[in-house]
Amino acid sequence: MPINKIYDRIKIREEIEKIEKDKKEPEQKYFEIIYADPPWSYNRNVGEGIASEEYSTMELEDIKYYLSENKIVPKDNSILFLWITFPLLKEGLEVMKSWGFEYKTCGFNWIKLDKKGKPFFGIGHYTKSNSELCLIGTKGKGLRILDNTISQIVMTKKDKHSKKPDNIPELIVKLVGDRKKADLFARKERKGWDVYGDEVK
Repeated sequence: MPINKIYDRIKIREEIEKIEKDKKEPEQKYFEIIYADPPWSYNRNVGEGIASEEYSTMELEDIKYYLSENKIVPKDNSILFLWITFPLLKEGLEVMKSWGFEYKTCGFNWIKLDKKGKPFFGIGHYTKSNSELCLIGTKGKGLRILDNTISQIVMTKKDKHSKKPDNIPELIVKLVGDRKKADLFARKERKGWDVYGDEVK
């Protein structure tokens, strides 16, 4: 092989090595508040199978690894607000534990209303479903509650599939303060929050 070609190959290899060396792993980000609305994957037998037809869903194990894959680290004293539906309550608690949080209670119980302002009735395997839960989990000492007047019950009209009430993040800040916070599986930018989600534009 001509010496000039050997030299060119060496230079190319050196350039590739330099590029690889310059690549930096995303830095870990630490949060005190994590708000998450995972795109749960449903078994059609539980009566919620239409989820995968409305938006992209994720398998349970992928949701469990979401924090580590995105370099998201809950601080030693932090709080999690995790949306879950009743059929997947067990899986929601599994995710909460895998993320390093201990289940405490239901933070918000969203009662869905129809266009007329009456309770919405969806499908269900046993009874007609309506509400969704936003569970609270804490890590370490959690965060101090600043406002004990906030109600667990939230009643708003149902919007497009899986979209949660817009006022929940505001209630969270009112409850525990304006701290370093992450919105996971987000659909849009949210002022004051670090957002993570395929639908964020």
